[in-house]
Amino acid sequence: MRSCPFPAIARALPVASLFAAVIIVTSLLPLPINAAEPGSGELTTEQRGFTLSVFTYRPAGCKPRGVLLVFHGNSRNADDYRDYARPFADKSCLMVYAPLFDRERFRSWRYHRGGVIRRGVIQWRYKWTVSIVQDLAKWALAREGGSDQPLYLFGHSAGGQFVSRVAGYAPFSGVRRYVVANPSTHVWPSLNERMPYGFGWFPDAVDALKSYLSQPVTIYLGSRDTGSRLLTRTQAAVRQGENRLDRGRKTFNAARALARDKRWDFNWKMVIADGVRHSARGMFRAPEANGAFGLHGQ
Repeated sequence: MRSCPFPAIARALPVASLFAAVIIVTSLLPLPINAAEPGSGELTTEQRGFTLSVFTYRPAGCKPRGVLLVFHGNSRNADDYRDYARPFADKSCLMVYAPLFDRERFRSWRYHRGGVIRRGVIQWRYKWTVSIVQDLAKWALAREGGSDQPLYLFGHSAGGQFVSRVAGYAPFSGVRRYVVANPSTHVWPSLNERMPYGFGWFPDAVDALKSYLSQPVTIYLGSRDTGSRLLTRTQAAVRQGENRLDRGRKTFNAARALARDKRWDFNWKMVIADGVRHSARGMFRAPEANGAFGLHGQ
């Protein structure tokens, strides 16, 4: 006969009560890491010396079929961005993780432009903000049951600038789509434009540029995002175009032309959300969103 796994309880209770005690003790044990309730939540995670708040959403009525990392804009409203993604997550059955990059620790050079250059000096690569994303993704995927889950990155406005730098400077395997939505600037596909706007100064720049064009990038643009509010006006930014719509189109066309000329793999696509202005909510709700994420038929 097997010995009881709870000997102290067994000696103190009659046999009839033992099973009830086992149930009580078992209920106090840690739950599986992905046994969360549907709905919104907030977590914290430690990544490369930074403690980050992460706003989450789990759809009800289905088991999530992937993880969506959502990167907020200049207002640093990660909780709002989590909420903007909820209808899309419900429809596509994706688990949402929206990390907060606060203004105090992650100023524009460190967030919008990836933390790769500060005052003309290349930073230590381990500390690039874009390098945090792979670890953040591993953490989120582990919570959802493993690395075989599809992973999507979405960034809008400042977050779009950030995701562009992730795809250009710190890509990693397992990403189904980098969705770069309405950013003020992109990583321009050129060796002549310096970091953080191109690949000038980048270590192994040719290989990095070739890799960039092979990544599953979607340039996702609102057809009416032609305003100038908070539009980056540096010389490198102005060279990309007149407004966010113009800059996105020109970046895509330049990348496609370079890949064709070099006979390199090219896995980008451009999707335009008809009638949408500079709005993350609008981009998630647009009928074109499924195509931007490569989720046709879902």
